[in-house]
Amino acid sequence: MNNRVVITGLGICAPNGVDIASFTHALKNGISGIRFHENLAALEFGCQIGGEPAITKELLAHYFTPLQLRGLKATGIMYGVIAGVDAWKDAQLPIENKAQPAWENGIIFGTGILGVDQFREAIHLIDAKNTRRLGSTSVMQTMASGISAYLGGILGCGNQVTTNSSACTTGTEGILMAYERIKHGKATRILTGSCSDSGPYVWGGFDAMRILPRAYNDNPTQASRPMSASACGFVPGSGAGALVLESLQSALDRGATIYAEVLGGAINSGGQRGEGTMTAPNSEAVQRCITEAVADAQITKNDIDVVNGHLTATSKDGLEIENWSKALEREQLDFPYMNSFKGTVGHCLAAAGSIEAVASILQFKEGLVFKNTNCDDLNPEIEAIVHPTKIPRETIAYQPNIIAKASFGFGDVNACVIFKRFES
Repeated sequence: MNNRVVITGLGICAPNGVDIASFTHALKNGISGIRFHENLAALEFGCQIGGEPAITKELLAHYFTPLQLRGLKATGIMYGVIAGVDAWKDAQLPIENKAQPAWENGIIFGTGILGVDQFREAIHLIDAKNTRRLGSTSVMQTMASGISAYLGGILGCGNQVTTNSSACTTGTEGILMAYERIKHGKATRILTGSCSDSGPYVWGGFDAMRILPRAYNDNPTQASRPMSASACGFVPGSGAGALVLESLQSALDRGATIYAEVLGGAINSGGQRGEGTMTAPNSEAVQRCITEAVADAQITKNDIDVVNGHLTATSKDGLEIENWSKALEREQLDFPYMNSFKGTVGHCLAAAGSIEAVASILQFKEGLVFKNTNCDDLNPEIEAIVHPTKIPRETIAYQPNIIAKASFGFGDVNACVIFKRFES
């Protein structure tokens, strides 16, 4: 089978918006969700800022039962359920308590580290010989597949229910996994996305590596500076993004709103060979991932008019732009519009790909290319490749036709997905 695959639902739980309307407003206007965190200062972190969704007990009560909330500490599960359920509802799909699961519906929802606060508490209880106090939810909060299990149960999905994990590439990889399953007729619709826990026990390792900015603790909204000459490290973030992927025929049959079509994509690895390492990309692999995504989508390199890059506000931003230029064989004014949303949400780790994919797709809906925040001083290495007007510092009116979204993660892993504006 070769089903066309479309996107019919979007959900978000991001540092600068926990619903689509708020998130869209923040993206249009460059509103940041990066804030100072007193607990990081108390723990004497060098970087004491981060992006964390603002959720309340009242909000959680709309998504979890009192029993589910009892002892729930895994913030990634909270974020993922909020985004996932909202995406399902946005697709106008029912949440029914039927005796039989919906065999045609599945979940592919990724994460990196899940339930780290619960795991920390469990270690202390076990070491104190208080295992009985762990509670009945400690396992489901700390297993990686806890997020897909929660969502699968809430939505009653009977198709594949699984969790993928590929560092910063997780969310983009999950979209392509869902796309392939629907394309080949193994599922009718799949809720895909990714989530990441927040807090010091997730972000501490990055602080130890000294790859987070330390000079912006008093000015957090200016700290994340993708493609900027003054970029000095990524700001850690957290949250979740979610998308409902569905066969075109199913979407048309039920009169669903269609945000975009998924044309294809590619996933690969640089094998940590050549210049590729655990933390640095193999440029040949990155370029191959982009060119293979273009080929899989059956488009030309010139068809892409907007790129949402990985672009983490580190010294590798210039190299990423160079790789895009070589892969697409385009430069200066011929280069597509390029943006990064990490200027307002930080680097949301395993959740980055899905949050940024949701943001990318909203550009179709709004007829806009969202701005690059904190990029007034464009990196000279980048300016030598791309004309500054192709890296908009203000949101511009423009109707994208094809958007490429890529993520490049720890372990030298890459994913690139191609989205197209849907035309009936």
